[in-house]
Amino acid sequence: MREREIGLREMARYARALHCPMRWRIIEFLRDGPAPTSRIAELLQREGAMRGRPNLYYHLSELQKAGIIEVAEYREEGGGAPEKVWRLSIDKLIINLRED
Repeated sequence: MREREIGLREMARYARALHCPMRWRIIEFLRDGPAPTSRIAELLQREGAMRGRPNLYYHLSELQKAGIIEVAEYREEGGGAPEKVWRLSIDKLIINLRED
């Protein structure tokens, strides 16, 4: 299990990354295992939560910057640019209220 312990100061970074319901849905999808960007987009579209690819890329980037998700691999299909396959980078986040 990959876990991370953070203090209150670092908690602000996670709070910013997790303020959006769409990001929580992405995390929920990735709990089942790695998924390519196209699969995440498909699942969000089915739920009516998708507002275009640029919007999805933005949310994935914010989760990645916070250290919540990471690129597991790149898939090459159809001769175009490789597609990112995403996974959770942590399984458990512990907030230590006594540490800064």
